[in-house]
Amino acid sequence: MALGRSCTGPGQSPDPGDESLSDDAFREVTTYQETRPSAAAKPVRWAADAVAMMREGARLRLDYSAQSLWRVDRMIEGIRKEGTPYAAVESVLRGFGAYAGEVIARQSGAEWWATGGDHWLRTPDGKLWDPIDEARRTFAGDGGSLRLLCRDAARGAVRR
Repeated sequence: MALGRSCTGPGQSPDPGDESLSDDAFREVTTYQETRPSAAAKPVRWAADAVAMMREGARLRLDYSAQSLWRVDRMIEGIRKEGTPYAAVESVLRGFGAYAGEVIARQSGAEWWATGGDHWLRTPDGKLWDPIDEARRTFAGDGGSLRLLCRDAARGAVRR
């Protein structure tokens, strides 16, 4: 790999001792960038925020595994049992739901879809799943469970 000391303009040869990379410096390097639908941008960010919040605030590590959803379900149940008003935890529940969605996406190859501000997942078998609403149902005590949603969504889904 040829290096030089400064950058030169296009089509100009580097000065002797120039430390800029020559045109063929990365000829054998291949790059791979995974692209995701734009609908995934917000849920991915919400999930990352939930992971950071749990790590820093509750000292709980979430690793995007299906097993970690058991801890998230327990955390939601604990918040509910404390009597916390929904308005105070709405964004936290959204983050937990998005986190569960990311677990499902990574396990099954599902993709995020969005319309009218709502986000849901579509698994390769064509089924639609709403992990954000499932987090709300878990908080409400209506029998919701992010762990069970993930199990059901991943069941029968073929990883791409």
